[in-house]
Amino acid sequence: MTALQAISFLFAAAGGTAVVFTREPRRQVLVLSLYGLVLTILFMTLQAPDVAFSELAVGSVAVPAMLLIALAATSRRRDSEQVAKDEKAPPPTDHPE
Repeated sequence: MTALQAISFLFAAAGGTAVVFTREPRRQVLVLSLYGLVLTILFMTLQAPDVAFSELAVGSVAVPAMLLIALAATSRRRDSEQVAKDEKAPPPTDHPE
């Protein structure tokens, strides 16, 4: 194992840990995309360019794009449900009964 491979493995371990500990979903998608780039570099150091290119296309671009689209759709749905819920709520009273 070369020093470059060892460093790549350490970055991959640190990147995976960063993905797990990121709490906010949009930031997690960004960190996941960066993790895909780290894995691409790891696969290149392991002399697997075909796997590296696949990881670059899927792990760094396609999956984060799909996750961002899903997050946007769910937040839009959540916002519309909140508006509908607010419209059905009775008006607030100024004095308690």
